[in-house]
Amino acid sequence: MTFSIHASATALGALTDPAFGGGGFAPYAWAFGQGVLVDLTPCVYPLIPITVAVFGAKGVSRPRALFLAAAYVLGMATLYTSLGVVVASTGGAFGAWLADPWVVIPIVAVLGALSASMFGAFDIQLPSSLQGRLNTVGGAGPVGAFLMGLVSGFISAPCTGPVLLSLLAYIAQSSAQGRSIAYGASLLFTYALGMGTLFFAVALGASLFRPGAWMEHVKSVFGVALLVMMFWFLRPLSNTLADFVLHEAHGLWIGATLAVVGVLAGAVHLSFHGTPMTVRVRKGVAVALATFGAAVALNNLMYVALPWHHAHDLAGLQAALAKADRTKPVLIDFAASWCLPCKEMELQTFGHPSVEPMLVDRFELVKFDVSEGTDDQVRLQEAFDSEILPSVLVYPSGSDLAGALGQLQADGRMAEPAVRFRSLVDARAFLTAVEPVK
Repeated sequence: MTFSIHASATALGALTDPAFGGGGFAPYAWAFGQGVLVDLTPCVYPLIPITVAVFGAKGVSRPRALFLAAAYVLGMATLYTSLGVVVASTGGAFGAWLADPWVVIPIVAVLGALSASMFGAFDIQLPSSLQGRLNTVGGAGPVGAFLMGLVSGFISAPCTGPVLLSLLAYIAQSSAQGRSIAYGASLLFTYALGMGTLFFAVALGASLFRPGAWMEHVKSVFGVALLVMMFWFLRPLSNTLADFVLHEAHGLWIGATLAVVGVLAGAVHLSFHGTPMTVRVRKGVAVALATFGAAVALNNLMYVALPWHHAHDLAGLQAALAKADRTKPVLIDFAASWCLPCKEMELQTFGHPSVEPMLVDRFELVKFDVSEGTDDQVRLQEAFDSEILPSVLVYPSGSDLAGALGQLQADGRMAEPAVRFRSLVDARAFLTAVEPVK
């Protein structure tokens, strides 16, 4: 297997190591960084000095200023952490909804609209009357600072909304993969801390950059990110999208290079407004190139090439099992294109450098796709006791599974496998369970 598969599995594994709910350090760094970047948008950045002065952190001692800024940030953190708890609590349902195009397509449409707003196609604004009322909340002192922080998320929604939506979507997917409510809450708390960084800096007397065109550049970064998120949500609906890889060995670097070229060509620093048509066209091409490159890199990062026998119905499964070498154990993976834990199992576990060579050398690998939910697929899931995904079964060598399928009655059950996985497991646990199977 090529280096790219091993490197990709290792890279993504670093993002999902089991730490505090299974997310690892990288998502926290990402959430914090998103919070800092949001501060640099036109909706937030120019208001930071004014906001700090209103709640009373300017012109006081540094300990007092720090205390008041902390109260403001705690208000923001209370709002965002509460959202994280709510979304994480319903994440399992959200993960199931992502199997339905009637849910995914509207989400993609909203992301597209938000991306267009980041590029300046239109402005998202709260009604002036509501914004005026929110601006009057709070006042000087710690209580006022806390209340101002609590409502700040609504006031800055035109720029923070798209970023917040992406974080909430990630939390919902993580919850669907079994991660804790505390994980979702802590990610949003970290995001709030990122947003609070510049408020702390101003409260302590730091002189920040002058507002300018660079803030629109930050919005363009978010615009490209939202386009890539659209692709991410569409992947489970199409095997063509999910499996598109330019080059197995070098696709990650090709995609990254295209994304960098797109950025250098103007995806970020050029504008769609007040510029000649040639500049607008260049900006559009650059945005498309940066988005395409990022999508290619993402797909290659998630690509694992294993010698699967593929099947999606009873006849196909019988044929796959009949072709299998009966002197080897058989691993059957029940999966679906919309099942995110299934994808993570394949990438993080099957594609792990310590697992992939063993699977290729010692096992016959059969993947049964249940994406469509046909009668055959439902019946075989019941027969193999694999209604809940992911479901991975390992049978010892010599098992006549093809013959057993041929004699399977309508309500019959297949023999219990030597090893069964009903949820995502890491490479070490997988090897410990599977290696003894002969």
